[in-house]
Amino acid sequence: MMETFNDSAHRQLSQMFYTLFFFHVSEYLLAIACHGKSKVTTESLLISKDYILAMMFSVIEYLIELYYFPKLKENRLISNFGLFMVIFGETIRKLAILTAKRAFTHIIRRYHEEHHKLITNGVYGIVRHPGYTGFLIWSVGTQIMLCNPVSTVAFAIITLSFFYSRIPYEEFFLKQFFGLEYDAYMQRVPSGIPFVK
Repeated sequence: MMETFNDSAHRQLSQMFYTLFFFHVSEYLLAIACHGKSKVTTESLLISKDYILAMMFSVIEYLIELYYFPKLKENRLISNFGLFMVIFGETIRKLAILTAKRAFTHIIRRYHEEHHKLITNGVYGIVRHPGYTGFLIWSVGTQIMLCNPVSTVAFAIITLSFFYSRIPYEEFFLKQFFGLEYDAYMQRVPSGIPFVK
C-alpha cells in the first residue's frame, strides 16, 4: 500500500491539486482582467458547496479504491489520458474567456448591456458554448486522471444535466438580445455539449 501511495497516488493526487488550484485561480484572475476587480466577487472562483462535496466524494473514492484495488490506480495510460483531457478542456475554456473578454461572465445575463455583443469568432466559431465544453471535458478528465470509475460517470451525468438546464435558459436571453442573428448562429454552430441542439 505505501509503495503504491508513494508512486502512482502521489503523482495523481499532486496533479489533481495543481489542476484544481490552476483552474480556480485562473478563473478568478481572468474575471478580474476582463471585468475589473470592483465587479468580481469570490463567486468567480466557481467553488460551491455542491462542488466541494463532489470533489470530496472523488477523493474518498480514490482512497478507498487505492486501498482495496491498488492496481486500478496504476494504469498510467488511462491516468495520462485524463491529464490530457484536463489540459485540453482547460485550454478550450480559457480560449473562450480570452476570446469573449467582457462578454464572458460566470452569471447568466438577463439584461442586454451596451458593450455586450455576440461573439462568433475563434472557438465560438466551432461551438456556441466553448466555456461549457471545456468545463465538461476538464471535469470528467479530472476523474479519469484519478482512475475513478464511479466519479467519472457521476461527474459526466451531473455536469451534463447541469448544462441541459442552463443552456436553454441562457439561450432564451441570447435570442432576446440578438434575435435573428443568434438564430442563424444556432443553425450554423453546434452547442458543444452532447445532445443539446
